[in-house]
Amino acid sequence: MPRQRITAGSLEALEPGVCIWDDLVLGFGARRQTAGGEATFIFKARLAITKKQVFVTIGRYRRGDWTIAEARAKAAELRHDVRRGIDPLAYKIALQAEMTVAELCDAYLDAAPTLLLAKAGRAKKPSTLATDRSRIEAHIKPLLGAKRVSEVTPGDIETFLHRVARGDTAKARAPSGRGNPASGGKGTASRTTGLLGAIFSYSMKRKLRSDNPVRGVTRFKDGRKDRRFSTDEYALLGEGLAKAEKSQPVAVACIRFLAVSGWRRSEATHLRWQDIDAERRTALLGDTKTGRSVRALSHSALAILAGMDRRFGCDWVFPAAVANLPIGSLPRAWDRVINLVGLPTELTPHTLRHSFASVASDEGFSEATIAALLGHKLGSMTGRYTHTADANLLAAADKVADLIARHMGGEKLTGEVVQLRR
Repeated sequence: MPRQRITAGSLEALEPGVCIWDDLVLGFGARRQTAGGEATFIFKARLAITKKQVFVTIGRYRRGDWTIAEARAKAAELRHDVRRGIDPLAYKIALQAEMTVAELCDAYLDAAPTLLLAKAGRAKKPSTLATDRSRIEAHIKPLLGAKRVSEVTPGDIETFLHRVARGDTAKARAPSGRGNPASGGKGTASRTTGLLGAIFSYSMKRKLRSDNPVRGVTRFKDGRKDRRFSTDEYALLGEGLAKAEKSQPVAVACIRFLAVSGWRRSEATHLRWQDIDAERRTALLGDTKTGRSVRALSHSALAILAGMDRRFGCDWVFPAAVANLPIGSLPRAWDRVINLVGLPTELTPHTLRHSFASVASDEGFSEATIAALLGHKLGSMTGRYTHTADANLLAAADKVADLIARHMGGEKLTGEVVQLRR
């Protein structure tokens, strides 16, 4: 069959039902099936061993799919496969049957509740899985979902990281939430890329890939932990809480408790009355990020708990306005408080935890003491059987909490045990 150089001019002049063949790559051609239709790039060859004829449609010209150079390069790649005895059609069919990244994400979420995927050998919590699902739907599926699992390269992950950081997949934050996983930015990009690493590790366990394309990709440094409340910001926070207390007493009390305890937000909002031993000034939390945790309760924290009205039949210390549920309006209340006094929006309830640790460090407490106050995993065998906080830890909790309470405009409390209302 005669061959000629495939160019833009030759494609424009191509008659319906006629094929032209390239003189650079053997088997590379183009054809137009109907008058006025698009020219289509094709490839035809015979397998080296079986002599079976292979005919592959590469794609259409001028549809944004293929340029002449790209189609010629693809034909050269197909010709290389044919010479090695690989059937491109069989490979294409196998690839189409392969799991996509979107399907892999769904399989990961289905398996996560029963697999040991979280830190310290525990299954992920429902709240963590909800965040994972949000990041998958908002970022991973739109950018990588259509790709086959074996097709994803480290370069694809790099592109994904920077597109999420740039905000290509960002959505407006819901009024009720802070730190929405559907937002863009470097922090979201880094954490979502970390989730991708876990998902591809799961694909390796299922023998879908032999490597993890996320490995070696440098993520952005998450600088949130460097932020802390200054003395002036603590004072402003105290003013804002005083202004909002009448309309949102439960949320305000919860925020004050977070400030003087250093607890995680979910640990405070899901605190139950049965978890508190006021006489020993201890809270025993059975299900935290690090598992079972014993927390020292300062007098400042106990005073806040003692001021809560215990609703009949309600298990929660900081309850929702209706039903037997934990408070769910804390993010909205926080936004209102900081807006009332003009505090920076970068300050979040979690910043209170970092600030508590920073104040404790400023006061000269050891890392082990600070870790115990915050509920970090210590790894001690004795700690597994401890149900109360010792005197030294209680004294440390009091000192840090009293200092923060003074910064927020409160008075230093006495050392008396506070009897909680029954």
